Amino acid sequence: MRGISRASLDEVVRRFDAILPSANAATLGHELFEVVSILAEEHSLRRWLADPANEGDQKSGLMGELLESKVSPATVLVVSDIVRSRWSTGRDMVNAVERVAAYATVAVAEDEQRLNELEDEIFRFGRVVAANPELRASLAMEGVAASHKRTLVENLLSGKVNSATLRLVTEAVTRPRGRTLEQGLEHFGQLVAERAQRYVAVVRTAVPLSENQQARLQDELSRAYGRSIHLNIEIAPEIVGGLSIRVGDEVIDGTVAGRLSEVRRRLAG
Repeated sequence: MRGISRASLDEVVRRFDAILPSANAATLGHELFEVVSILAEEHSLRRWLADPANEGDQKSGLMGELLESKVSPATVLVVSDIVRSRWSTGRDMVNAVERVAAYATVAVAEDEQRLNELEDEIFRFGRVVAANPELRASLAMEGVAASHKRTLVENLLSGKVNSATLRLVTEAVTRPRGRTLEQGLEHFGQLVAERAQRYVAVVRTAVPLSENQQARLQDELSRAYGRSIHLNIEIAPEIVGGLSIRVGDEVIDGTVAGRLSEVRRRLAG
């Protein structure tokens, strides 16, 4: 998000954090994800709510009428605050609801200082999906009922991962909102990292890194980016040697395969 949406999001999250301690976090997260689904599907409603020509009180009142008696008071408060705010686009507004839904979902793990666990579980599930084309096809296939996909995810993960991980993976699978499955999992992994106030570095290496190597790399990246770094490590023999590191949109490619590719590109030019 940029400009007015970025400023609105910062204020929304600040006020959300004030509401969260008195709310049932799991219920709040679930209900906010349902609101995301409604706003994503109801195009006319989304456009009207995002239109700056419409008064904030009118927007808040309409959402209050739609949600009252269906959701908790905390959810009504959060959604009312979001629709009152100014957004550059309707999508930015829906993304704000999705973000605080994810923040509420991980709040219990946050209190228990288990956000590392969530990040690792989401990343590992993404690696499992990448290594199993048939599983990926089952989870990402269009036209398959969301209930069927939800049951599949529950059968795969229930009792094996944190409840917040299960919820976020289920959202990525059943309500992708235009993202690929991989993009959805990465998106929620990034939101968990943001909640922990750190960056995620996806490290591709031909051979496993020792604990000492991981610690040194983590320290170096943290100093470079001025923020704590969480490492997601992927073993990729095809890169031959060296490391490929991606932090957000920035890629540091120090692999043998990457250097060979650059040589070929120059020769071709």
